[in-house]
Amino acid sequence: MVQPLDIVAAASAEGAWTVSEVTKRAKSVIEAGLPPLWIRGEITGFKAWRSGHWYFSLRDKAAQIRCVMFAKQNFRLPTPTDGTQVFAFARPSVYEEKGEFQLTVMELLSTDQGGLWRLAFEKAKAALTKDGLLDPARKRRLPPFPRRIAVVTSPDGAALRDIQAVVGRRWPVAELIVVPAQVQGAKAEASVCSALNRISRLPVDVLIVARGGGSVEDLWAFNSERVARAVAAMPMPVISAIGHETDVSLCDLVADLRAPTPSAAAEAATPDRAEVLMKCGVLGQRLARALRIASRHVVERLDRTGDRLVRCMDHRLEVSGSRLTAYGSRLDALSPLKVLGRGYAVARDADGTVLKRVAQLPAGKEFRLRVTDGEVNGRVQ
Repeated sequence: MVQPLDIVAAASAEGAWTVSEVTKRAKSVIEAGLPPLWIRGEITGFKAWRSGHWYFSLRDKAAQIRCVMFAKQNFRLPTPTDGTQVFAFARPSVYEEKGEFQLTVMELLSTDQGGLWRLAFEKAKAALTKDGLLDPARKRRLPPFPRRIAVVTSPDGAALRDIQAVVGRRWPVAELIVVPAQVQGAKAEASVCSALNRISRLPVDVLIVARGGGSVEDLWAFNSERVARAVAAMPMPVISAIGHETDVSLCDLVADLRAPTPSAAAEAATPDRAEVLMKCGVLGQRLARALRIASRHVVERLDRTGDRLVRCMDHRLEVSGSRLTAYGSRLDALSPLKVLGRGYAVARDADGTVLKRVAQLPAGKEFRLRVTDGEVNGRVQ
């Protein structure tokens, strides 16, 4: 550090300071004279770098100060926008490389209590509404008897234990698939989206996204527009249970059903085994009664049908017998034997051909003559 006596030496060209010495001295003086303090101003020129660091300025009507807020301090916060009025708790300093006076911000609050969070929430909500993702008409019904239930939550949290207990009690036949995710902190948003992407490729009947209670900062990952869109894109119905009953997240709004607690989500996803068994018993009794009644009706109808069938067959046989008798009488009247009985005879040659003309009976021809009671041999003279 440059000693106070060096100031006198620097009064002449021979004792000139280097630029680095000046910025270092300025930093030392400012940090010693201005301890960390709260500053009120309007955000302008906001930029978020890939590293997660934020760079912006705070201004009022007369002046502005450059600011930096590192990722380890801002990861819980929603991204602010230009024009937002804030309170910043910051440490005044000098950025030596550029010789710039700046504030290193450690805390950032909206001048309107909760306003910074609310502003980001409403901005994301408006974008989701514009795309129709909050439309009640797109919400799907939950399956009545799920076979596979997926859960996205922390593997170590109470939310998972509550869900496992409820599913085991109400619908133990369901397979519970737990896909762990970080549910708070800087990596929560990416972790939850990754878990949802994995589940989207599985044959799952219903999905529960759950997290226990916490502060606005703790729950902020579930107010992320990216997470909300991932939830809305899931191919199966989604139940969201984020925070306490009074907490409403964007994830809750786009889900097919919002549950006030993780336990309530598990109850909504599953039928009650005892109720199902009771309903099955009642349906079994009703089915047995219906079968008995149907059996009696079937027997009665068969009896009536049998009687009608017998009567119909008797009638058909009687009609057929009458017709047969009539046809027999007609055939008998047309029989050649009847003609022979009236005194006629029929001559046939040896091969049975009927001889009808004189030309067929030359002298010496042998033939057989059919009369009413038999046949006799004859010869033409």
